[in-house]
Amino acid sequence: MLLTEYLSNLVKVIDDYSKTNLITDSALSADYRTEKTGIVKGSVTFADNSIPVFTEYLDLKYKIEKLNYSFHYQKQDGSLIFRYDNARHKPPSDAYGHKHLPAGKVFAAEPPSLKDIFTEIMDSLL
Repeated sequence: MLLTEYLSNLVKVIDDYSKTNLITDSALSADYRTEKTGIVKGSVTFADNSIPVFTEYLDLKYKIEKLNYSFHYQKQDGSLIFRYDNARHKPPSDAYGHKHLPAGKVFAAEPPSLKDIFTEIMDSLL
């Protein structure tokens, strides 16, 4: 898969969810390293002014591999609702990816897709 195809898929997900009228704004950008590797960044503003911000460093040569990622969802005041990432922790965790919740709770979690994130957000908004 090419990075342009991956980006097109993200645009489609955002467009599909925009039809709900729960999305008021969005931004998406890509920094191409090659045609199959690069960094994708984006944010979306929902009607309640909550914002998911995401960054993915991708290698798409053989499969969709998220080398580094962060999907951070916060309230209007900046307080955390949830975050998925694969950043290293102190003390180290055995889990490659994990989910953060308020009050410092951290759980092992697979890397989500943007569609997974939106589904989780929509479940909380509706």
